[in-house]
Amino acid sequence: MTTFDKEDLALDELAESDGSIDYPQEIETVIASLAEGQKVMVGHSDGGYAWKFKYGSVEVFVQLTGETEEDTFTVWSEVLKLPAKDETALMKHLLQMNWGSTFESRFAIADDLVVVVSSRAVADLNPSEISRTITVVATIADDNDERLQEQFGA
Repeated sequence: MTTFDKEDLALDELAESDGSIDYPQEIETVIASLAEGQKVMVGHSDGGYAWKFKYGSVEVFVQLTGETEEDTFTVWSEVLKLPAKDETALMKHLLQMNWGSTFESRFAIADDLVVVVSSRAVADLNPSEISRTITVVATIADDNDERLQEQFGA
């Protein structure tokens, strides 16, 4: 956890130098430090920004719907396709993990996928939160995908 503290401090100092935060640039800086092989897919449209990169055994997706206070910053990664074996036990296991081991992220179901996700409004979003959110989601997904697939995969 010390790594987060040092990295967060450095990012906060960068943001405070002129008082504004370039959210896409901050996100790209964090992704560049995490992406394996530096292969990152980036998309930009009127609807915002989207990134996809590989971290360990998972793909991580980052979406920024815009840069106003009402916009959202979301990070997610797929860990298991549904249907799964013993879905009742899977759901109980995921809820227990949500309570004690997911930090600001959580396990959720999107379409027919179990994902690790974290989402928040852009209002008051700072560089350290960007870094921590992307890192937490990527790490929890990578640490749990293979085990969940072995135990509950169809």
